[in-house]
Amino acid sequence: MTNVFINWQDVQPEKVRFIDTRFDLSKGAAGREMYDAGHLEGAIYWDLEQDLSDMASRSGRHPMISKERMTELCRKAGLHLEDFIVIYDQGASPFALRAYFLLEWAGFTNMHVLREGYESVKDLFRITKEEPVIAVSHMEPNWKDAIYLDVEAVKKVVAGESEGQLVDARAAFRFKGESEPIDPVAGHIPTAVNFDWEQLKRDGQFLDKELLAEQLQHISDKDKPVIAYCGSGVTAAPLYASLKEAGYSDVKLYVGSYSDWIRENEVEQD
Repeated sequence: MTNVFINWQDVQPEKVRFIDTRFDLSKGAAGREMYDAGHLEGAIYWDLEQDLSDMASRSGRHPMISKERMTELCRKAGLHLEDFIVIYDQGASPFALRAYFLLEWAGFTNMHVLREGYESVKDLFRITKEEPVIAVSHMEPNWKDAIYLDVEAVKKVVAGESEGQLVDARAAFRFKGESEPIDPVAGHIPTAVNFDWEQLKRDGQFLDKELLAEQLQHISDKDKPVIAYCGSGVTAAPLYASLKEAGYSDVKLYVGSYSDWIRENEVEQD
């Protein structure tokens, strides 16, 4: 099994590169404000919409950034592929896991998400309002394109031309098409099964490895490809990471997700 999450007791701050990804989907500036008010010493800040999404793209509500932008982001952060990186958000949120996915896509291999989140550990680590001075790196990504699916690849899965089980991370009422509070069309991508990502967490943190494995064991055959998606690609990231943590060997993410799919494709309701 992959160790996506790390507990605070296993973090040695002097050996870690921290990335703060706190955010609020209802107030875009809130994450940066939280960071400026206090963050783990040495942490840089990555914003969901300014850094981790291409908001100018039409491919969904939080579209994938380009390889060029991801490379620039990592270099400006002074990162190297071999760095021990710990990403955190406010706790039991999807934002750190979005950054985790992008780092994995770029070829980083030693990054983890703090299971407890900032609110639970702020009294256990050194906190500062100072932004660290970072020396720019010249890292060269080692892209793992296999983990990232676009709409054309998902079409092949739906048509049965490619193997894979789509897993929708939204609430059941949205998956079934009973109502849709955000997107203009209700329903889900054909052939998908549903697993609400909220079931992956409890008491402000993500479940431990054994509980995740238990929760997710009936999704699909663990040796077959599974593809996580949600509404905009954000809350699919916790499902993606948890499937990996639970022992699924071939996990992918459709970043465009449902908001991208419905632009030109049919949906199912049940």
